Amino acid sequence: MQLDTATQTTINEWLNGNYDQKTKAEIQNLLDKESYTELTDSFYRNLEFGTGGLRGIMGAGSNRINKYTIGTATQGLSNYLLHKYPGERIKVAIAHDSRNNSDYFAGITADVFSANGIHVYFFKALRPTPELSFAIRELGCRSGVMLTASHNPKEYNGYKAYGTDGGQFTAPDDTMVMDEVAKIKSIDEVKFTRIDANVELIGEDLDQSYLDKITALSVSPEAIDRQKDLKIVYSPIHGTGITLVPKALAQFGFSNVTLVEEQSTPDGNFPTVVYPNPEEKEALTLALRKAEQIDADLVLATDPDADRVGIAVKNSDGEFVLLNGNQTGSLLISYLLSAWEEKGKLTGDQYIVKTIVTSNLIDAIAKAKNVTCYNTLTGFKWIGQLMTSLEGKKTFIGGGEESYGYLIGELVRDKDAVVSCAFIAEMTAFYKDKGSSLYDAMLDMYVQYGFYKEELVSITKKGKTGAEEIKALMEKFRNNPPVRLGGSKVATLKDYELGFETDLHSGQKKELELPKSDVLQFITEDGSIISARPSGTEPKIKFYCSVNTKLKDKASFKETELALSEKVKSIMNDLEV
Repeated sequence: MQLDTATQTTINEWLNGNYDQKTKAEIQNLLDKESYTELTDSFYRNLEFGTGGLRGIMGAGSNRINKYTIGTATQGLSNYLLHKYPGERIKVAIAHDSRNNSDYFAGITADVFSANGIHVYFFKALRPTPELSFAIRELGCRSGVMLTASHNPKEYNGYKAYGTDGGQFTAPDDTMVMDEVAKIKSIDEVKFTRIDANVELIGEDLDQSYLDKITALSVSPEAIDRQKDLKIVYSPIHGTGITLVPKALAQFGFSNVTLVEEQSTPDGNFPTVVYPNPEEKEALTLALRKAEQIDADLVLATDPDADRVGIAVKNSDGEFVLLNGNQTGSLLISYLLSAWEEKGKLTGDQYIVKTIVTSNLIDAIAKAKNVTCYNTLTGFKWIGQLMTSLEGKKTFIGGGEESYGYLIGELVRDKDAVVSCAFIAEMTAFYKDKGSSLYDAMLDMYVQYGFYKEELVSITKKGKTGAEEIKALMEKFRNNPPVRLGGSKVATLKDYELGFETDLHSGQKKELELPKSDVLQFITEDGSIISARPSGTEPKIKFYCSVNTKLKDKASFKETELALSEKVKSIMNDLEV
């Protein structure tokens, strides 16, 4: 394999440009070893500053996370802010998670902002992503940056950029920021020399303000008071959750929280797990072991930047089972609407939000309670944007997405595992106070509203060739949609990239109301929904499969679940992926 001309040109620019000697030595070492595949992946493009910021593998190169790609992104964001708010004293907030180099990259980000005359509120130690969003709103910032790669493997890091409402950038500002980043053609344009007077440390005071405000959201304090000794096991999986989740649980009133000590120290190598992802059962192994030892009521585990939470509860046989993101999200919405209804707080002005690939069980629950349920594109920035557009007009109760991210209340504009942990514990106390477990509450929910089962299949395609394969797969499905899936005819094709919904029987088309996005949805005659989309943060194409049926009673759960699982398998076989 040889390097193509464009890649070689970029490598030469780095070897001859104003980059440090360590970086140049790393590149030269790869050249000497003729590591052309790695060099191509590192330099074949500039790491894309997408609508959420940057995410990638750490290392030398234009397509890697390093001092220079972080610096360029921050210079572009600075230029956008200076153009957008001329003559204003611009303020930003910066936080970081426990990943290797996150603190270093946070420092680089502060250096560049401050060198551009922008005032930086800098968290003096690691903090969760949602608190960064809260800080932007609380401190009147125009932007903010979180240094994290969420639940990606340890080789990754990233840079999440936020706007003035505390949410990730959406149109037209996302494009404006990306354009400013793209305009920077030389590392010499980046101002790396910190102005100390422009950097202000923040910490405990903001923590307490945030905790006080989420505690004020509690709907069932009486149930917590009666069930305050609820046995909770919590693991931050070596991440930032340790800074706030135990405090939030304590402030809500829970007095019997057991930490998974082996995972309580922040560590970017994530030594006790394969992936620091609460969606993976393996990541909860130690927490489940601890839960069995103490006969816990609830297991909670958060990812490195504490915006996602996974949970486990005891089933009817007393065995701990993990709930998926759709199950937890549906339970939360069902609990919140029921508790608000009990308190007489549902007045018709409230709403909830979910994404188009999240369980339609949530829509069914909202409809039954006469509460508006909005659907957005995948990605919490769309939920945040909708919340901001409705601020002061309607009241947001809660919402979320199937990828284990939820939000309760209007304090932040991103998914929030801190407030979610507190409310999942409150929900567990609420049902226990009524003589029910969370698992039983889930079965009751299925009997009442319908049994919805969702599965996600992710296919990883790495590097330049992988990106091309993913694009080709999407084009195949777009141009030749399947005729039948799981024994049922495909009735409707929704193409969010082209912006149309097509009735496949009549050929009639109608416009979709959501912004354009590379997502395809196939809806069958029997109500199954299959969505395909390339991941925006990982080298993956994702297939979301949702099937549903009636559940006549709780005793029929296992039998009905098995039938739905077989249907999902049949659909995935028909897709041939």
